[in-house]
Amino acid sequence: MIKTDLIIIGGGPIGIACGLEAQKKGLNYIIIEKGTITNSLYNYPLNMQFFSSSEKLEIDQIPFISKEAKPKRNEALEYYRRIVTSNDLNIQLFEKVNIVTKNHDSFIVTTDKSEYSCTYVIVATGFYDLPNTLNVQGEELPKVSHYYKDPHFYAKQKLAVIGASNSAVDAALECYRKGAEVTMIIRGPEIGQRVKYWVRPDIINRIEEGSIKVYYNSTVKKIDSNTISIETPEGESNIDNDYVLALTGYTPNFTFLKQIGIELSNDHKLYPQYNQDTMETNIKNLYLAGVICGGMDTHIWFIENSRVHATMILNDIMKKV
Repeated sequence: MIKTDLIIIGGGPIGIACGLEAQKKGLNYIIIEKGTITNSLYNYPLNMQFFSSSEKLEIDQIPFISKEAKPKRNEALEYYRRIVTSNDLNIQLFEKVNIVTKNHDSFIVTTDKSEYSCTYVIVATGFYDLPNTLNVQGEELPKVSHYYKDPHFYAKQKLAVIGASNSAVDAALECYRKGAEVTMIIRGPEIGQRVKYWVRPDIINRIEEGSIKVYYNSTVKKIDSNTISIETPEGESNIDNDYVLALTGYTPNFTFLKQIGIELSNDHKLYPQYNQDTMETNIKNLYLAGVICGGMDTHIWFIENSRVHATMILNDIMKKV
């Protein structure tokens, strides 16, 4: 068993920020990440541009220089990777945490590769790993994906994009401009209000001119190899279809939080319990950081407003050491 002071679960920007803060304060720590460095960012679309400006994505006051005011995915990957390597952060990659158990005044963290004993745990796992499913017949077909990477693949194809958020709008516009025949299927009456302000007019104009088809107030009823069935206000509609991008959002791993013993709110928001001044949960010496703090409201916390969690948590830990 490997012993350390602190285990940080998640190697995204906020997990990295926690590691930097622990290193500055002289704590022995290990960051455990189930994928690569900033695994969620790595799996973002290739051309994704952040809503936040580069200075708001900075951690530990390390300058983030980008070509444009709002950086793109590849620039963020370079920035966070260089922080990890330049500071020689203690990070274990491609190692998945299976369970965390409390053992008197310490924790046992069991992964698919090893076992660790520590006094403090920070959970900074994000929310990008569990897509919200449609729960319709045909969703399991190879033509259906809950993740979007590159528009080139969909050129000259009949593509259905389900959703009205930033990811769905970006995919629809990029694929349309690479030659896909795009149809959007949107549960509500309009494009999402939180879509990036410089992108929302673009998608609305493309819809109004007929370049991108849209079904508002509609849901998917069934998917098969050549068509997709849509429930619309006018009744059921069947359209020809080659591929489906179901970009309907993602869910934090609440099962993992419950297994640890973190209490969640009884409503559909599933807010985890934590002290807003210290980020400590109902379990002593176990902390939350980043987007995971928002429960189902995954838009509440993001990099720019949760960077402070690292300092808050490590300041509280140092009072106990």
